[in-house]
Amino acid sequence: MLEERLGYRFEEIGHLELALKHRSWCAENDHGESNERLEFLGDAVLSLVVADRLYGRDPRLAEGEMSKARATVVNAVALGEEANGVGLGMHLLLGKGEETTGGRSKQSILADAFEAVIGAVYLDGGLERVQDFVLARLGERIDEAALEPGARDYKTLLQECVARLGLPAPKYDLQQAGPHHDRSFRVVVEIADEFSGTGEGTTKKQAEQRAARVAWETRCTEVSEDGEPDV
Repeated sequence: MLEERLGYRFEEIGHLELALKHRSWCAENDHGESNERLEFLGDAVLSLVVADRLYGRDPRLAEGEMSKARATVVNAVALGEEANGVGLGMHLLLGKGEETTGGRSKQSILADAFEAVIGAVYLDGGLERVQDFVLARLGERIDEAALEPGARDYKTLLQECVARLGLPAPKYDLQQAGPHHDRSFRVVVEIADEFSGTGEGTTKKQAEQRAARVAWETRCTEVSEDGEPDV
C-alpha cells in the first residue's frame, strides 16, 4: 500500500489521489485538475523544510553554503530516487502517450510527483507533519549535504551525463560491513551493465557520491588545456 511505504496516513485520501494525477491523464480523461498545483506547493514546502534544517543544524553555514547544500537535495535526481524508493511510479495516473514512452520511470515525472505528494501531506496534515515526512525521507541527505556544502553532487552530474549519452541510469550496488554502531559502506556503480567505479564511506550516500565521482571522472570528462576537467 502506498501510504505504508510513504509512512504517512492521509486524513483525506483525495489529497493523495490528486498528487498522482499527471496532466497527460487529465487531458485524456476527466479534464480536471492535475497534480501541477500541488507540485508547486510541495516544491515551496520542501525548500522551507530543507532551509530550516540547514539553518538550525550549523550556525557556521553561510547563506551561499546553505544554498549549495539545498541544491544537492532539492533536485530531480534526489527526488526521483525517493519516488522510486516508495514505488510511486506504479501508482501514477498517466495518459496513454506517457504510458507507452515509459513515463512511470521518467525522472522528471517521478520528481514532480514526489513534490506533489509533499504538497498533499502539507494540505492534509499541516507544517509539522509535512516536516516530519520530509525529514524521514530526506533528513540524511540534508545532513550530509551540510557537511560538505561546496562539494559537487556527482550523482547528479553522472545522471545528467549518461542521459546525454543516451545510456540507462547508473546502478548502485551497496555492500555493508561492521557492527551497526561502526558500519562502513562500499558501493559499486555500473552503467549499461559495465563496471564504472567504486567508492567507500561511513554512510551509504557518501559511498555513492565517491563511486559516482570515479565514474563521472572516468566516463564524462575531458582534460582541457589548463588541466581542469570539463564535461
